[in-house]
Amino acid sequence: MAGSFSQIYIHAVFAVKGRANLLTKTWRPEVFKYISGIIENKSQKSIIVNGVADHVHIFVGLKPSMALSDLMRDVKNNTTNFINEKKWLPGKFSWQEGYGAFSYSHSQLNNVNQYILNQEEHHKKKTFKEEYLALLNKYEIPYEEKFLFEWV
Repeated sequence: MAGSFSQIYIHAVFAVKGRANLLTKTWRPEVFKYISGIIENKSQKSIIVNGVADHVHIFVGLKPSMALSDLMRDVKNNTTNFINEKKWLPGKFSWQEGYGAFSYSHSQLNNVNQYILNQEEHHKKKTFKEEYLALLNKYEIPYEEKFLFEWV
């Protein structure tokens, strides 16, 4: 019997609720490691997880047996609980609703990996809003401003 084979690479971006700068450098690596663990525990391939104080980028090798929306729901729900249980913040942590997702071919793996790896440097020159709108425009994804992240 023939098997099923696939190669699906997804770059997803999501933001802290209210775009607050809550992901501090001291515990951010632990959160990224936790996110990577969630992805791997869902039998998906975590290529890189990185971000800055107000948003996160993940790059995954996604198997067709997993819906991206289910993976994103699990990543966001579980990390919200993780951060709140650690009590790193005086109040409650949560993510904004929604996310952006962009697909790439195997030949682009290194470029996307480097882009996500260099988020700190990248955001010295470009805001999250500029970055996100550039991604939507580059991939010709129609959007209405009112349905995007809060840009506070």
